[in-house]
Amino acid sequence: MELRGKRVLVTGASRGIGQALAERFAAVGARVALVARSEGPIKEMADRLGGTAHPTDLGDRDQVTGLIDRVEADGGPVDVLVNNAGVDLAGPFTRNSIEEIEFLLRVNLLTPMDLCHQAIPRMLDRGGGHIVNVSSYAGTAVFPGLVPYSTSKAGLSQFTSGLRADLRGKPVGTTLVELGPIPTDMLDHVGDYQPTNDSFGRFYKLHLLVDVPKEKVAEDVVEAVGRGRRHVRHPKRAMAFPLLTEAPRRTVELFLTRVKHQED
Repeated sequence: MELRGKRVLVTGASRGIGQALAERFAAVGARVALVARSEGPIKEMADRLGGTAHPTDLGDRDQVTGLIDRVEADGGPVDVLVNNAGVDLAGPFTRNSIEEIEFLLRVNLLTPMDLCHQAIPRMLDRGGGHIVNVSSYAGTAVFPGLVPYSTSKAGLSQFTSGLRADLRGKPVGTTLVELGPIPTDMLDHVGDYQPTNDSFGRFYKLHLLVDVPKEKVAEDVVEAVGRGRRHVRHPKRAMAFPLLTEAPRRTVELFLTRVKHQED
């Protein structure tokens, strides 16, 4: 996809990876639509990048309903949807309240599915588009204290795989981004629960994890969209974990070669 002039919606755009993604898409000539709860930061960034700001609480289903309608009414069609927004929750599963778990699952999994459900029919009608879902290595390997978070990311990765199969032969591509630790404010929270912190420490000592700058992630995601690549994974040294998880999905794809994924 030629990104110059295309419109890219980035959720969770007020900071961290989302901010880096918005800046990188804008740098290659895309027009950005920024979504986050923090109205001030995304309006300031939208002014700086020549985009539009759409303050939304992605944990509130009512606010998510019709979001693509509102974004497209204020700046034109969305060509690329980047589901980047996410929240974490560290601690023993039974000490997490159901309200906290429900909010996490909505932001990390249900809202990306909802936005895809809103955006994809429009992309198909226009003859093209691309979906980016930002997941995590936590979806393939669960550290202590990250049960709800890992569950949500495993679901997002599986959803993206299913979506890719559903869209086979259609003019809408998908990119699944699976990440280890990226130095952002969100990563700071893993130290709140000692077993989680110790687990990260063990993997750092084994050199299976290494911090990857958010700017590198953004650069690779933008390139992946431009080239139509299915996956972006960082750090590369831990890529065996998602590849092993992906193996059954890819095997099923091979078994289903020439089987139609949509009715005529």
